[in-house]
Amino acid sequence: MEVDPVFYTDHSGRVPSNPLLDELPSYQSLLYRRKSSSGGTKRRNVSSSSGKWVMSTFSGLEEKHRNQTEQKPIRELAMPMAEKRRYNTQRLEEARELSSLVQLKKNTRRYLRKMKDEGQEWVSSMKLWRGDIHLIEGMFGTGILSYFSFLRFLVMLNFIIFLLMFSFVMLPIIVASHASSNITYHQNEGSACSEYRSSSRRGLVMFHEHIADLLSGGGFLEQTYLFYGYYQVDKIHFPKIAYNLPLAYLLVTIAYLLLSLIWIVKRSATGFKRNLVQDEDRFQSFCNKIFAGWDFCITNENASRLKRSSLLYELRTDLEEERIKQKIADRSRKEKCRIYLIRFILNLFVIGVLAGCFYSIYVATTFSQEAQMNYTKGNFILDLIYEYLPSIVITLANFITPILFSVIINFEDYSPAFEIRFTLMRCVFMRLTSIGVLLFSLWSQITHCEEEPCICGYNHLLYSCWETRVGQEMYKLTIFDFIIIVAVTIFVEFPRKLIVKHCDCGLAKWWGQQEFAIPQNVLEIVYGQTICWIGAFYCPLLPAICTIKYFFLFYIKKVSLINNCRPATRPFRASSSNFFFLGVLLIGMALACVPVTVSVAQINSSQACGPFVNYNTSWEVLPSTVSQLPHGVQTLIYALSSEAFAVSFFVITCLAMFYVIALAGAHKRVINQLREQLAMEGRDKHFLIQKLCQAQKVLAVKPTVSGFRPHSRSSRSSPSYHTSFSNSFNDSVLLTHSPPDSSTHV
Repeated sequence: MEVDPVFYTDHSGRVPSNPLLDELPSYQSLLYRRKSSSGGTKRRNVSSSSGKWVMSTFSGLEEKHRNQTEQKPIRELAMPMAEKRRYNTQRLEEARELSSLVQLKKNTRRYLRKMKDEGQEWVSSMKLWRGDIHLIEGMFGTGILSYFSFLRFLVMLNFIIFLLMFSFVMLPIIVASHASSNITYHQNEGSACSEYRSSSRRGLVMFHEHIADLLSGGGFLEQTYLFYGYYQVDKIHFPKIAYNLPLAYLLVTIAYLLLSLIWIVKRSATGFKRNLVQDEDRFQSFCNKIFAGWDFCITNENASRLKRSSLLYELRTDLEEERIKQKIADRSRKEKCRIYLIRFILNLFVIGVLAGCFYSIYVATTFSQEAQMNYTKGNFILDLIYEYLPSIVITLANFITPILFSVIINFEDYSPAFEIRFTLMRCVFMRLTSIGVLLFSLWSQITHCEEEPCICGYNHLLYSCWETRVGQEMYKLTIFDFIIIVAVTIFVEFPRKLIVKHCDCGLAKWWGQQEFAIPQNVLEIVYGQTICWIGAFYCPLLPAICTIKYFFLFYIKKVSLINNCRPATRPFRASSSNFFFLGVLLIGMALACVPVTVSVAQINSSQACGPFVNYNTSWEVLPSTVSQLPHGVQTLIYALSSEAFAVSFFVITCLAMFYVIALAGAHKRVINQLREQLAMEGRDKHFLIQKLCQAQKVLAVKPTVSGFRPHSRSSRSSPSYHTSFSNSFNDSVLLTHSPPDSSTHV
């Protein structure tokens, strides 16, 4: 916008003091801050320099706006169509005056930007279940949307883990068996530890036994690519390279754990930033949803209805949280004491329930392992009960305790968001610790020998290939968890919907239509993903099984949600849910890393199966491979793994962390100043509107105004007169946008 020099400067070129500018609330606030900082600066001096400061600020903002405008495509500029055409013509004229090299650079940059935008749009359109997730968002809000987005993320994560395992562990064996390659097998012949007692059956096998093997992972499945014991390969000799399979097996295990950690942390950081922005100022959240939440690109009537219901759900959630916060703030001291006492008693009860569940899992696991060793298989049903006894007990505990916790939480009087988080944390502790108790029960039997000390380092009489046994337990937990989810959906949720819909009795009305319980559903997939992380080392195809499981689970949950469930009576926001779901997933990953690390570094590897038969532990393959490298590479690797490097890296990381914390604090201060500036600009506009109304009233009464030449009544009422006055006044409004004080600017 061009600034009229006659309006803003005198004949000497200086910017005089403007009384209207001095009366603005933003200028008064700036004047007060400068007085307090400088110890009493005179108003006259500040007023004389205010015009120059405002002009320099305006010119800087105008230059920055011009640069940003030149970089944007014309269709993204906030201009009328006529101005866009005029601006396009101006750009073309400037482009003709430029040299051919500059034009080539600008055209290349524009073409690359267009390709990037089109690529991002294409990738967004190719997202898995995009339309289904938009449908769920409109019908049930962003809270339940976050669950399905979380489920999609786990599908992609497990698929990537499967690709890693398949590419570096299974594919070399498959290629070597069909090509002119030599496979080296190493096994300690003649040793008692090298005897492998497989559970696979010989001869004629009944049909129900195949079903039992399919459900338990034993029998014909035990000697397949599915389990650890099948990979009895030391090296694969291709024509020009020797492929070290044990090293690849170990490095892929480390790689998928690191990949999962980086991916989860990256998504958590995005959700954490959104959570901070939305929790910082609730009024800003309301304004964004009411005034800027609508998508004007929607043309479909059904899509507009879904978007409206989604916004309605979010506003209802925010209002419910505000009501709860006000209720908590109005509590008396007596009510607080009563609530704290109730919470203390209920938490003691929860601890007792958890202890009973963990003891039941330990007893069931010990009994199941002993029964499988001493029991002669013959009865199909009894075989399955013995096989699945730990899984049955864990599933019952995981099914009963969330219902119990959801009932208990109603008496503790928390906010809706905290209720979900606290219930989720209790269920997380129950589900994930149950896996830990199961593994502890298994390893207490694996490492316990009747004769001391253990000849093989583990109980080879009961577990000739203990890694495969652990993989079978993880496989059974995964399969049984999926069977339970499908069974509950078919035999509980659908009949409940029919009973509530077609039965008018009081019990059916009290039972009511089912709500989509997000804590239980999130815990189901976090629990399954933790099992997948643990079992991928012992059952390399388990990530593929989990990918298929979560793929079908999405459609099962979608159909059940649309047909059986109603919108939640206490909805919640998706931003904090996304961050909290990933935080719970990080807890599950930390728990998964512990048993994998212990088994790799501490427990002796099986000498009858697997790729690590020549090593005491699985970790020994790494230093053994490093010792065969050239001396310079060995020195570098030892230096990177030394304590001096670890301490230096820790110190540098701490310094970087402190720098990031300081930078975050500076950014927060700038954000607060910008918010204050926005508030001041709103007050300035209100003040200037009042002055404009007063000026219009004066013009309507008096024939002349001081500072303007006399006009006739017809000229005063002409549109050109009012247009010139309004333009001058609008320019003064633009010059009054006061930036934050330079003394506090970061």
